[in-house]
Amino acid sequence: MATTSSRAKPAAPRENIYTWEGKDKQGKLVRGELRAGGESVVNVTLRRQGILVTKMKKKSYSSGKKITDKDICLFTRQLATMMKAGVPLLQSFDIVGRGHSNASVSKLLLDIRSDVETGTSLNQAFRKYPLYFDALFCNLVGAGEQAGILDDLLNRLATYKEKTLAIKAKIKSALTYPIAILGVAFIVTAVIMIFVVPAFKEVFSSFGAELPGPTLVVMAISEFFVSYWYIIFGALFGAIYFFMHSWRRSLTMQRFMDRMLLQAPIFGDVIRKATIARWTRTLATMFAAGVPLVEALDSVGGAAGNAVYLDATIKIQTEVTTGTSLTVAMQNANVFPNMVTQMVSIGEESGSLDAMLGKVADFYEEEVDEAVGALSSLMEPIIMVVLGVIIGGLVVALYLPIFKLGSVV
Repeated sequence: MATTSSRAKPAAPRENIYTWEGKDKQGKLVRGELRAGGESVVNVTLRRQGILVTKMKKKSYSSGKKITDKDICLFTRQLATMMKAGVPLLQSFDIVGRGHSNASVSKLLLDIRSDVETGTSLNQAFRKYPLYFDALFCNLVGAGEQAGILDDLLNRLATYKEKTLAIKAKIKSALTYPIAILGVAFIVTAVIMIFVVPAFKEVFSSFGAELPGPTLVVMAISEFFVSYWYIIFGALFGAIYFFMHSWRRSLTMQRFMDRMLLQAPIFGDVIRKATIARWTRTLATMFAAGVPLVEALDSVGGAAGNAVYLDATIKIQTEVTTGTSLTVAMQNANVFPNMVTQMVSIGEESGSLDAMLGKVADFYEEEVDEAVGALSSLMEPIIMVVLGVIIGGLVVALYLPIFKLGSVV
């Protein structure tokens, strides 16, 4: 009776980068780096090259910075460029990983490289790190691997991430500027109320005359600040922390804020255009990669970055699944302008939906650029007026008693 025994294939050891020093056959001091599964492997490899190792150290990645969207975007562009030039995939990971300035990115890429080298597909290796590679990224890479056009898909993905990152940066800059100015104005006002106004109060108390109304109001506010400054600052920072924490963790809060941002009087139009640009760019990229429309819509809603458009995408996907055309489903969602649905209709009729969606994305990205520029020009005089009224009002209120005393004298 024949017996068979099956043993699981041992997993390949995870490779690390080792820095080494040694002497060659002529006794000359040499040094370098080598990626291997252990120190013994490094010793054997270098001994075959006639190098006697004297020092060896495993390269540490503990001091790396946080991996950002910009790092992933740069890696995608570099990988796409090298694969387009014919550089093998594993070698491309070596070049990008070792040459990156962020040690955390280097470690991430070398870990992914090790997975790919042991036989894991590239998209499955990416899926092990969902914090950095979302479903859209992995789906496009998987489609590229299956169709044998990974270099082209990586190029599309890099372009997509660059444009998306640019839009996010523009929106962030448009929102950050007025918030920062108002924050500085609040701090300056608090300093005046806590330190400057009490000094003027001591001077005015020696006048023995009745103070003007605006000066009395400012002094009353100053007394409140001096007495309860810790409560004011504590409540303010506590409210900001609670708001940001709720916005990140609470789905109800996210949906409420997304609706409010779209309806904001000045910034709402910019945010809506940026959301539509991301939505159409994502769908165009996935559809051009050969991903079926229903499957593409799975990633589109989340990529839009707004709960209103996420709900609309779910509704559109349900209707498209039952046989409704994309144009009609988008019209029923009531969140897209007529121009968008008309361009989508032309794309469906002509069989060039990805090209039309790309043109819509280009149009709205240009609209966002112009809107952010106009918004910056508009906000500067408004902020100057607000600061002038606040700071100027305080100065005038403090100097009114001095002017009154001068007229009496």
